[in-house]
Amino acid sequence: MKIHFISLGCDKNLVDSEYMLGMLSQNGHELTDDENEADAVVINTCCFIHDAKEESIQTILEMAKIKENHKDLILLVAGCLAQRYRNEILEQIPEVDGLIGTTGYEDIVMALESASKNKEKEWYRDIDYLPAAMDARVLTTGGTYAYLKIAEGCDKHCTYCAIPGIRGKYRSVPFEKVVAEAEQLIKNGCKELIVVAQEITVYGMDLYGKKRLSELLHQLCKIEGLQWVRLMYCYPEEVEDDLIETMKTEDKICNYIDLPIQHASDGVLKRMGRRTTGAQIRQLIDKLRKEIPDIVIRTSLITGFPGETEEDYEELKKFVKDIEFERLGVFTYSKEEGTSAAKLRPQITKKVKEARRKEIMLLQQNIAFEKAEKMIGKQLYVHTVGTLTDENVYVGRSYMDAPNVDGYVFFTANQEPVSGDFVKVLITGAKEYDLIGEAI
Repeated sequence: MKIHFISLGCDKNLVDSEYMLGMLSQNGHELTDDENEADAVVINTCCFIHDAKEESIQTILEMAKIKENHKDLILLVAGCLAQRYRNEILEQIPEVDGLIGTTGYEDIVMALESASKNKEKEWYRDIDYLPAAMDARVLTTGGTYAYLKIAEGCDKHCTYCAIPGIRGKYRSVPFEKVVAEAEQLIKNGCKELIVVAQEITVYGMDLYGKKRLSELLHQLCKIEGLQWVRLMYCYPEEVEDDLIETMKTEDKICNYIDLPIQHASDGVLKRMGRRTTGAQIRQLIDKLRKEIPDIVIRTSLITGFPGETEEDYEELKKFVKDIEFERLGVFTYSKEEGTSAAKLRPQITKKVKEARRKEIMLLQQNIAFEKAEKMIGKQLYVHTVGTLTDENVYVGRSYMDAPNVDGYVFFTANQEPVSGDFVKVLITGAKEYDLIGEAI
């Protein structure tokens, strides 16, 4: 069959999509970018927050509409929305021919064949099942970088988050399987591995009774051909001295860390079910910057959490001003059914939540633009990811930039680099979140 595949949501979900694409290709199915020429459409969905849920539902409805003129089209829905709203999808969107839960993606080939014969519609496994690491994987990232998912699920149970109910408890992928997958990715041409999970910092605790992230990173850095390792989703309370030391001593690990902190007010952090205080977060950031002076710290914040007072918000603003994060994203609180926070009072109005988000983003914009200007005159290694053909300009990312969430480096070069090449670039200018330079 010709398969049109749509992957929505986070990079962890994207890894699942790439596994499914690999299994479909391995079993003789052909992939197509055109849904109108497809025999089947697979949508790997997200429903982490309201906007993601709406996007997933809208995408399903759009594909269902195509079935009006293409009666034989098979429509499969996988991932988080399929896990969380199984019955609702079956009842309200009859055009859907099959559902695959978050732990059922190993069954994608059987699900497709079954749907083609109007047989079994639901493909779910225990929510705490850990799908096997896949040999077959089709990278959708261009092939020079890949996300390396080292665990599934989460045990933190933050009061605003539905992930434990959708993705299950924390399950580490066995050490040897992670290393084997990493070696295969590098063998296939990847130069950069981005380590991801709902949280990477407690990797190994469930399997081995101790954290093994630092040990894993040391092993990854031994892989010949690997240039960069990037760390995402490191919960601040779990970042310990051995991880900082590993980042300092392993040259292949980017001096970049993603620390989702969500807020700075102790009262809000407590209601969120977070396990740090504002003071502890400040202490960690001070330590990181002292030990790794050129480190880039990315974080995410939530505005309008239930009960967030004007004083809480002012404390958050002061925190952002004081810390001057290199990279920061802000989201408004999303009331998710089945979470503890949905029952908290008072709930903040949409208008106030959005106004607070915009104000912090404007504050951060000024910080980010100033930091970008300070890079002028410096030299950075840049991972080439593309080219602007009409302008003879190349596009890349420095160690300071993760794909899809951070900026780019646009540079000129006398010798044409290809995607995957690492090029030393002199920064000559800055434009908002992006840098401009020339290869040297």
